[in-house]
Amino acid sequence: MKTQPSDLNESIRRLPLPPNMQDLPISKAGFPVPFFAAKVGDDWDFRVVHPSTTLRCHKEHLCWICGKVMGSKKAFVVGPMCVITRTSAEPPSHHSCGVYAAIACPFLASPRTRRNEKELPSGYAPPAGIAIMRNPGCAAVLITRSYKPFNDGSGGVLFQMGLPEKVEWYVKRGFATYTDVMDSIESGVQLLYDECDKEDGPANKRDAYEQLSIQINDTLRWLPMPTSKEMRRTLVPPVAG
Repeated sequence: MKTQPSDLNESIRRLPLPPNMQDLPISKAGFPVPFFAAKVGDDWDFRVVHPSTTLRCHKEHLCWICGKVMGSKKAFVVGPMCVITRTSAEPPSHHSCGVYAAIACPFLASPRTRRNEKELPSGYAPPAGIAIMRNPGCAAVLITRSYKPFNDGSGGVLFQMGLPEKVEWYVKRGFATYTDVMDSIESGVQLLYDECDKEDGPANKRDAYEQLSIQINDTLRWLPMPTSKEMRRTLVPPVAG
């Protein structure tokens, strides 16, 4: 049975629901339940990933959000820091599903919203890798034709995104501006440099800083074009300690 607008939370009722998501169940709060979400008690908890979903989506080329087979293009819904590192803790989705997630998810759509960590169910597992537990301020939908999984060193699986064909930016249920994205990068990039500081020895730290600076400069190519009222900004990297 296809979802009707009246079934949805009032905040997303006017957003077009992609065809691939029309038959997803609806949570008690009125949000389409993504394929990866686990049921906890009598409702779905979007913070909890069903144990088998991550590898199943990768091996069977299934969309992370709707669970249907994807084509050659993959879309990763990530924050700006993940665009810089080209790393995601989640496998890709269809482009239309990814865009819907970026604009409909209350956490991604609202920069001031804090991550809900209250009453996490028993057995909850945090994301693989080194998660940045902040609201990124805007969401990116990175479109690529390739990606590969790798071990995060602690038994978890991360995904290295391939060369982007396009990066779309969203905030507050619409397109993000150049200023929106730069504000997010400037407020979060020090967290990546802090990870560089954990490298052993001055030479390794310098190499990590240089590599990160290359990744940042590459990411800046994918930002929205500044409008006539926006000035292009420069990121000055810190010096490795």
